[in-house]
Parts: sequence; C-alpha cells; structure tokens
Amino acid sequence: MTKRLILNLFEMNCVSHITHGLWRLPDNHRERFNDIEYWTELAQLLESGGFDAVFLADVVGTYDVFRGSADTAIRQGLQIPNNDPASVVPAMAAVTRHLGFGITFSTTYEPPFAWARRISTLDHLTKGRVGWNIVTSYLPNAARNFGLDGEVEHDLRFEMADEYLDVLYKLWEGSWDDDAIVADREGNVYADPEKIRAIHHKGRWFKVEGPHLPSPSRQRTPVLFTATASGAGTRFAGKHAEVVFTGGPDAASLGRTITGIRAAAVAAGRRAEDVRFVTMAGVVVAPTEAEARAKFARFQELASPDGYLAHASLPWDPAAYPPETKLRDVGIDSGRAGRFRAVDPEQTVGEFLAGFGDLTRQPLLAVGDPQQVADEIERWLDEVGIDGINLLQYHSYDTARDFIDLVVPVLRERGRLRREYDERETLRERIFGAGDRLPERHYGARYRGGAHLTPQTHPEKDLR
Repeated sequence: MTKRLILNLFEMNCVSHITHGLWRLPDNHRERFNDIEYWTELAQLLESGGFDAVFLADVVGTYDVFRGSADTAIRQGLQIPNNDPASVVPAMAAVTRHLGFGITFSTTYEPPFAWARRISTLDHLTKGRVGWNIVTSYLPNAARNFGLDGEVEHDLRFEMADEYLDVLYKLWEGSWDDDAIVADREGNVYADPEKIRAIHHKGRWFKVEGPHLPSPSRQRTPVLFTATASGAGTRFAGKHAEVVFTGGPDAASLGRTITGIRAAAVAAGRRAEDVRFVTMAGVVVAPTEAEARAKFARFQELASPDGYLAHASLPWDPAAYPPETKLRDVGIDSGRAGRFRAVDPEQTVGEFLAGFGDLTRQPLLAVGDPQQVADEIERWLDEVGIDGINLLQYHSYDTARDFIDLVVPVLRERGRLRREYDERETLRERIFGAGDRLPERHYGARYRGGAHLTPQTHPEKDLR
C-alpha cells in the first residue's frame, strides 16, 4: 500500500517559535497568539485542508544561557511571551470536528495526578482527538522556576518520566472499568463503586492513591508522542511512544534514529511498526519554482541569527571573536556547543556562525512548485523512512494556506493524503487504523481491569 502522510502543523503559543525574525513578515499573524480568534481561525483552516493535527510545542522557562541572560530571547520574542498550549485546545475543538491536537507537557515539574485529569478532560471534550508530546524539559531556568537549583540530570529525568507514565497508565487504564457508569435513574446510582478503584501507587518519585477523577474517555490514554534521539530517550520511546517526533543533521542520521527506536520497541515487547515517525519539515511552495525561491529568499533576509544563537543556548558568543578564529582557540575541543550543534574544533568562528539563521540548513526542506514539493515529500516517505511531518511555519497563516491550496491536491491525487475525514475516528484510529485504545502489547495496557496495581515501594529521593 502507498504510505499515507501524517500531516501536522508545528505551532507554539508565542510570537517566535522556530523561525526567528520572521514574525516581521507582512500580514504575519504571529502577534495575535493571545487572541482566541487566532486559534479558531487556524483550526478551521487546517481542518479545511485535511491536516491530522496541530502539534503544540511548549517550554516552561526562558532561554537565558546565551550572553548570560534572557535579554536576547526577550528582544527576539523567542518563546517569551509564551502561553499554556493546552488552554487553546477547547477553543479549537469547538470550531472543528476532526482536527487532532498534540499537546506538549513536561513530566519533570508538575505532579502526574493533575495532568492525568486535565488531558482526560480534553480527550472527553474533543471526543478522542488529543495526543500528548511527552518531554522532560531542558532549560536551566525551567528548573529554577519550579524550586530547583539547577537542571535534573538528563538520564535521571527519563527515569522519573518512566515512573510518571506508570502512574498515568494506572489512572487512565486501570482505575475505571468501561462499564462503571450505569446512570440508573430509578435506583439513584450513577456509577458502580465496585468498578472504580484506587491505584495506591507508591514509588521512588510519586505517591498517588487515586482513583482517577474523570471517567474513561474515548481513547483512555491519549496518543503518546515523544521528541527524542538520545540513548535514554530511545529506550523510553521504545517502551512508551506511539509517535516519535525526531530529527537530525541529515537524512542518514534520521534513518539511524528510526532504526534504533524501532529496535527498542521490539525489545520492549512491541512491534517495530507500532511506532510512527514524524519530523519537522520546511515547505515553501508557489505556482512556479521561481516564485517559491523568491519567497524563500525573503524569508532568509529576515531570519535573525541572534534568535537562533539564543535558541541554541550557546554558552559563548561567536560574535565576540574575529571570524577567522578557530573554535579550538575559543576553548571548544570537540562535541557539542549549546543544545543543538555538533562542532568541528578546526572550524572557524565565522564558518560556525554562518549556520545560524541559514534556513537552508533545515534537513528536510522543499522549495518549489507543487509537483516538485510533492516529489520531495514522497522521497521523504519512501527513502528517508518517515511517516509524517510537522510543517514548519514561516508565515501564519500563509504557510498552511499555501500547502493546502497547492500541495494537498497533488498529494491526494497521488494517494498520499486522505480526501476526507472518517466521521467515526479518534486521533489514534486515524494514525494507526487499529482502534481507539492502546494495543494490548503496549506496556500501559497491563493495568486494564485493575491488574498489576499492587503497591511497589521504592526509596524516596529529594530532588532539591
């Protein structure tokens, strides 16, 4: 069968999410992110074009490493100001019937019981259209915002996240039976207490009695996304993730990540095909290739290197050195410089700096007419091995509108996109075509019917 594209729009409840400096484009609506109409208009546009979901990123701190403060991020509007992503979902759901919602939320700083309740509520309100992008948070300022002196160590965050998910599965899958609500008006019994149970979780990081407060939603467990490429993240994804949002400096690196996570899924007792892979992709399309390239050149003119430097959390300022200076002479011997970039110490500062704000460095980038863009997307699906894209926004709403008007008809004609939604499907059913609930071979399904809820006691640990 022809592989169908999972099509999401990459969004964030802020001015400058990924494409720094481009909020200045004429008629860009980025500054309207505080207005509910921005989100309702966007949701209706995406549903008109057959998008599977809008993928909402989030952070819970500022980018304050570069130049020793958050000043650069604040000037750039780089994810500050920044609002809660989950809060806009009900507004978007109210004006749509099919569009899904991927909501980013961190396992490191807020307790699992409250989050389980919030996202179950959203799954009810959307009739099964929500997914959760599981993150563990990486910004030092985020840790300080929640009372810690510094970041929790990377692999330890994933250990905590693993137990966090265990608590949630017990609440979502094990706390209520499907037939617990009897709604017996004559007998004055709404729910059967024999079919609702506490979970009595007592672990290393969390202690939760339960029961879950919401009744079972259509999906029970939201579609589980993770964004990862690390060793600890790969093991975590193999056990938990249904969709992995991943990337890399090039297609070969992306392919290795996909292979590794599929192997981790098999090691966790699942099937390799139980995991889908989406990656961020840049698409600039116009009726002719010349028009698309002119549009892309305008985007490049406005791209802000300072925004990208701050986003990378560079612990040093390349602009403070002569461009001919070697990185080794700045004190960078090998490995990484900031969050994103693997560096060559023999590279000059000027060469290193040139990559920031260079929009051509996007690993999956298609600039051209509709046929050319569709050809490239098909190559990503068939040769790179991805299952879908989070469409990078250069302009709101023109990026999505151009894709809908010009690329969607071609992809539909080639069998890569559906022509219409299925009225009955949840987000999980849409992605996998195998029902609304987690498959039985997924770790979270072990708690169904109240199985395996015996308390497990581990030593307590104080993160402070």
